[in-house]
Amino acid sequence: MATPKKKFTATKANALVQQRLWLMYPPKLIKKPFIWEVGHKFKIVTNIRQASVTDEIGIVCLELDGTRTEVDRAIKWLEKGGVNVEPVEIGVIAG
Repeated sequence: MATPKKKFTATKANALVQQRLWLMYPPKLIKKPFIWEVGHKFKIVTNIRQASVTDEIGIVCLELDGTRTEVDRAIKWLEKGGVNVEPVEIGVIAG
């Protein structure tokens, strides 16, 4: 008699998500490689969607792909490091 296969049910914590964020760096952190580091410290994929960096400020639109848990951990790590993190508001025009 064959053993029944276990069914995998995704929980909210391990569900795959894609989150787009605005990262704003103060001048003292502009040269720190946060995006490289976050991609190596956490099991996520980073994708830079847009960026503008000057001597005064760095603004980056970054996509994070991974499990909800890893994405949340990465965001907390960025914030703890001094980066201001805000979700990208994607507006929909009703037609």
